[in-house]
Amino acid sequence: MKKIILAGGCFWGVEEYISRIKGVVETKVGYANGTKKNPTYEEVCRSDTRHAEACYVIYDENLISLERLLDRFWQIIDPTVANRQGNDIGHQYRTGIFYTDKDDLPVILKSMDEEQKKYSKAIVTEIEPISCFYDAEGYHQKYLKKNPDGYCHIELD
Repeated sequence: MKKIILAGGCFWGVEEYISRIKGVVETKVGYANGTKKNPTYEEVCRSDTRHAEACYVIYDENLISLERLLDRFWQIIDPTVANRQGNDIGHQYRTGIFYTDKDDLPVILKSMDEEQKKYSKAIVTEIEPISCFYDAEGYHQKYLKKNPDGYCHIELD
């Protein structure tokens, strides 16, 4: 199994969307690449932790490649907008691809280069190794499965 952490605005929709992809084995939401250890949702929302709301993805590379997973991810974000997706505004809503395996970096960069061809503005999605990931509170996990009418900036079908 392979792992990747994807930040695409509010983590509820990213998790629900990604969890529906064949080959994705597990997802969980949390806070990535910030400065505060074990932040709470309230702390992250105050923007004093530098964390991104993110989705930790475990996938079976025999069923879906990283390239294909990233193709799907690019479809649900606007990678040219900093600190915002949909109606959600703030540093915690930035986009990012945080990798656990340095061998994934060339694949990620190639994917970003291909995506850049679709835009006149520069892509601002962060691409970095994961420095930390803290699970979000239980009520955030699988939120849209538990609350199907909950807010989501991603069109889910």
